[in-house]
Amino acid sequence: MPPFRAEHMGSLLRPDDLLAVREKIRTQGLSEEEAGLPAVEEKSIAHVVKLQQDLGFKAVTSGEYNRTRFWGLMWDEFEGTIRLQDAEASMFRLYHPDVVSLIEQDRKVMPGDSVIAGDKLGHNPAKSVSNLHELRLVQKVVPESDWKNIKLTMITPAWFHMRYKQNKAWKEGVYANDKEYFQDVAKVYRAELKQLYDAGLRNVQFDDPGLAYFCSEKFRKGWEEDKDNVGSVDDLLGAYIELYNDCVRDLPEDFHTGVHLCRGNFIGGRHFAEGAYDIIAERLFRELKVNTFYLEYDTERSGGFEPLRFLPKDKYVVIGAISTKLRELEDKEEIKGRILKAAEFVAEGSGQSVEEALKRIAISPQCGFSTHESGYPLTEEDEKKKLRLVREIADEIWGEA
Repeated sequence: MPPFRAEHMGSLLRPDDLLAVREKIRTQGLSEEEAGLPAVEEKSIAHVVKLQQDLGFKAVTSGEYNRTRFWGLMWDEFEGTIRLQDAEASMFRLYHPDVVSLIEQDRKVMPGDSVIAGDKLGHNPAKSVSNLHELRLVQKVVPESDWKNIKLTMITPAWFHMRYKQNKAWKEGVYANDKEYFQDVAKVYRAELKQLYDAGLRNVQFDDPGLAYFCSEKFRKGWEEDKDNVGSVDDLLGAYIELYNDCVRDLPEDFHTGVHLCRGNFIGGRHFAEGAYDIIAERLFRELKVNTFYLEYDTERSGGFEPLRFLPKDKYVVIGAISTKLRELEDKEEIKGRILKAAEFVAEGSGQSVEEALKRIAISPQCGFSTHESGYPLTEEDEKKKLRLVREIADEIWGEA
């Protein structure tokens, strides 16, 4: 069962022919079929699955090749959502880290797509197809006996809430408050997860930049100064933990769940958030009902391993110690030493030996290699070297998958 000793965060560098087809669709007004996208996607995903298998990774992904951005199209497929193009800046929390980075001040808009609830949210199996399509493309090239190891990444249920100002995640009159909105979001996620489970998925990783933003003093200060907000910033953290727990409450025991606290890996390798995990660790690790926490620990901006003392005995942590932003290869022995240091804090907090604690630890890159379809500083050869290093470290520490 996941997590495995060598993990990665899901997205991998797209091949040029896939990018070329998507560019054709954008610039020439072709349909996906006219541009030949289905065949190229299928071929590309078969290639990237083999790449992962050849490097010794068990939790293979699609590389997120079906997506333009890491959050995919899932929210667009929910009943009741509407997509806003270049939404007005007044809708957004202008202190939210990715909003700060992306907002176009001259035009006073948030570029690209934004999704809000234009009506009550619901789940329609005939319409919610992108995750299922992605899963089936990976299943097509993986033996059925290994389907349980396939990992699908999914955007946090709070993604289209945290960035918006109070009560702006829905059209006026649709919901009375956050509680009503979160109840429907959870219903939709439960239905989506059941649909995927019935199709054979047993391993989901929620990608959540927002949880990492709670570690940011800039974000916390911005929240406190925003007089439109209801409650404290820690009340919001608690509401998101409840939302997650509501989303996963009905999952079978053999469905592994994890959450990646992403600090951003946007075009050009930018990050969006800084701050140690200490301020949220105890509450997050003990209250959030997922199996595994995928934490970024590639630079000092994430703080030390001390917060891992709060990791309960029945939960796992994947240490994201290898950078996907820098081409330089990390020193293997230094990283091995850091993993052992992390194990000391896990052991201290749970009353275990370091050897026992190591059984609840794995290693990975800190983030995906291509959370947007283009614009990253690494080549595929760099990517392979990084993944090979993860596998080697896992073999030398644990000697198992």
